[in-house]
Amino acid sequence: MTPREAPRAAGEAAAEAATDRAGGLPLSPLLFAPILQYRLWGGRRLAELLSAPPGRDGPIGEAWLLSDRPDHQSRVVSGPLAGQTLGALLEEYPEQMLGKLAGRFRRFPVLLKFLDAHELLSVQVHPSDERAEQLPAGETGKTEAWVVLEAGPESHIYAGLRPGTTPDELRAALAKGAIAGQLVGFAPKLGDGLFIPAGTVHSLGGDLVVLEVQENSDVTFRLDDWGRVDPATGLQRPLQVEQALACIDFDQGVLAPVLPLVEADAPARRERLFDCEQFCLWRVQGELPFTVGAAGLPRVLVCVAGSGEVEHGGASHPIEFGDVMLLPAIVGECTVRPRGLLSIVEVALPEVPATSMVHDLPRTAALLGGVAPKP
Repeated sequence: MTPREAPRAAGEAAAEAATDRAGGLPLSPLLFAPILQYRLWGGRRLAELLSAPPGRDGPIGEAWLLSDRPDHQSRVVSGPLAGQTLGALLEEYPEQMLGKLAGRFRRFPVLLKFLDAHELLSVQVHPSDERAEQLPAGETGKTEAWVVLEAGPESHIYAGLRPGTTPDELRAALAKGAIAGQLVGFAPKLGDGLFIPAGTVHSLGGDLVVLEVQENSDVTFRLDDWGRVDPATGLQRPLQVEQALACIDFDQGVLAPVLPLVEADAPARRERLFDCEQFCLWRVQGELPFTVGAAGLPRVLVCVAGSGEVEHGGASHPIEFGDVMLLPAIVGECTVRPRGLLSIVEVALPEVPATSMVHDLPRTAALLGGVAPKP
C-alpha cells in the first residue's frame, strides 16, 4: 500500500460505516477517475500531472474530470461506490445526489476538463441554448470558462472577433487563410479566469494548461484548423463554416480575464470567478482549515495546487492535484484541511437562472467581479 493509498483506505472504511448507518445511502464525498483523450493539438503534460497511465502514445489534449456523457462516463475510484458511473448514481439516488435541484436535469449539467493545449486548438465556436436548430437531439448549448493552471512564453488565448467584423469580412479572411487577423486575444498568465459565452469565436494554445468548466455538451463548429493534418488519420479535420457563422455573436465585445470578487480572506482566500446561468465557480486558497459545500446542494471540488483532506462524517478523504471530488447534496458542508498551501476550485449549479439578474447587461458583466481591463 502506497503512502497515498493508506489514508484513502482509512477514509473508505469510515465512509462504509457511515453508509451502513444511513441504510445504504451514499453519504461520502465521491472521487472520480480522469478520462484521458487524444487530441492532435495536445501534449503530454496531463499524463505527467495526473500520474495516470496515458493508455496510448501521442498527444493527450484533454482529461475529462467529471463527465455524464453516454460515451464517456466518469467512474468513482474508491469507497463503497467504487466503479459506479456518475450517470448511474444520478439515476439511482437523484434526491441524495442533487438535493433541491433533483428533477431539474436529465443528466449532470456541467462537464469539467483539464486541457493541455500544446498547439493552438482550431478556431471554433459553440452554439447557445437558444440556437435549438443548431443542436443535435438531446444536446444543450456550450457556454464555458477557463482557469489558467500553466502558461509559457508562447501561450496565447484568442477570445472574440475584432470589433465591427462582419460575416462577409470573416468569410473573406477564411478564404485567404488569414483568420488570425480577425481575432483578438491576449497572453494569459497563471490564475487568469476567462468566461467564453456560447457564440464566441475562440482558440488557445502554446503550451497552455487550463481547467475548463462547461455546459454538458460536445457541440463544436470549426471555422479554421490552421491547415493541420491529423497524423492519426493522415487527413485534415473537417470544418463546419456555415454552422459556425450561423451561431457567432457578431455584436459581442472584446473579452478579457475576469476580475475576481474576493468574498473572504480568512481562514482562506475565497474568490468568485464566474457566476452565470450555467454554473458558479470559486477559487479557494489557504493553509488553514476552511469550509466547502452547501446544505442540500451538490458541489464539485477540483484540486489545482497542493494537497489536503476533505472531512465528512468522521472520515477523511485525501485530495491532491488533479483530483475531482463530487460532494452529493446529502453530504452538505465539509471541512478541508490543507497540507501546506492548498488551492481548490469549487463549482456549483445555480439554484435560480441568472437571466433576471443580468437583464440588459453585456454577457460578460454577468460575472460577479466584472471584467478586468484588457492587458
